[in-house]
Amino acid sequence: MIFTKNRSITFQFNRWHSLGFARYDDMMVAGNNINTFSDWKKVMTDLAEKAETEGRLKNAAMYYRGAEFYITQKDPDKIRFYNKFIDMFYQIYADNGIQRFKIPYDNTFLPALYVPANTHEKKGTILMHGGFDSFIEEFYAMMQIFSDNGYDVIAFEGPGQGGARRTYGLAWDEKWEKPTKAVLDFFNLDNVTIYGISMGGHLSLRAAAFEPRIKRVVTSGGALDYWKIPGPLSRGLLKLFLHFDNFTTKAMVKKMKRDEHHNWFAENSMYITKINNPFKASMKILDMNTENIQPKRITQDVLVLSGRNDHFIPIKMHNMMIKALRNAHSVTGIIYTKETQAHNHCQIGNIPLVCKDAIRWMDDKM
Repeated sequence: MIFTKNRSITFQFNRWHSLGFARYDDMMVAGNNINTFSDWKKVMTDLAEKAETEGRLKNAAMYYRGAEFYITQKDPDKIRFYNKFIDMFYQIYADNGIQRFKIPYDNTFLPALYVPANTHEKKGTILMHGGFDSFIEEFYAMMQIFSDNGYDVIAFEGPGQGGARRTYGLAWDEKWEKPTKAVLDFFNLDNVTIYGISMGGHLSLRAAAFEPRIKRVVTSGGALDYWKIPGPLSRGLLKLFLHFDNFTTKAMVKKMKRDEHHNWFAENSMYITKINNPFKASMKILDMNTENIQPKRITQDVLVLSGRNDHFIPIKMHNMMIKALRNAHSVTGIIYTKETQAHNHCQIGNIPLVCKDAIRWMDDKM
């Protein structure tokens, strides 16, 4: 659905609407009134307060999350909105049998959300996680679908994500086997499926390369190598800029003052990574490369899910990932097109379909 001409912003609206947390009419209001990043906070806050007043707490919670999304850590409301979102979410779903956990990690904690299988017979356990800037609570609709189909589901946030960063102060770490090990140890798990969403698709493969207790991997909207997303010319220019980081940092700071979206991306990267330099923080994404995944070590069954019209991850990444996983026990690839309405990043637009496909694949591999 097109809520506004800005593709990145309309994707966020579709994300929350597709996951069942936002009303179509509200997202149209937001799309019609948000013309710049400066408009974002007020419009989303107004929608949240209106929904809260009307008792639509599910909507209100996600609109506070929405308000938090595009403001920087310099704004004190970032943490306030996050806390309102969390408080409302667990108030809404308090009677649904979900459980929250604090998993010990690196002298602090990782947040985890557990939804038990809603069937007499349990098929197995799924570990779910997102990527650079998602919250585990956003995946609750997917977790419910998996639960209703016989799977215990544990969603967790690793360093740099959600409450792991906002509440427990953990900076980004692409060595994803470390938080995954902490989760597996805490719940005493073996023979699990790991389901990584967005950049989490890359991270889930990294975890599988080093964690034998993972037997199946679902990677949705991830890239094998973020360095290879740009074309050869762009990569050549980037390599050049890397040799002149002082000059590039100054140029980036100037651009941040002119471009609201660029400013948000740089500020968000600094916040997540705890690197107080916009260029160096932004370049952390280049650590998400083939070497980080170490595909030769991956011997599990792997399901690769991609959207034909993903505006973040070009479709060329789909075949690159499949070819790299030559030591996997099996590799299954699905490319979603416009006909399925799942052609966007992480299949936003048709979540029931992608869950159905993942369940069919997991049932078969179990």
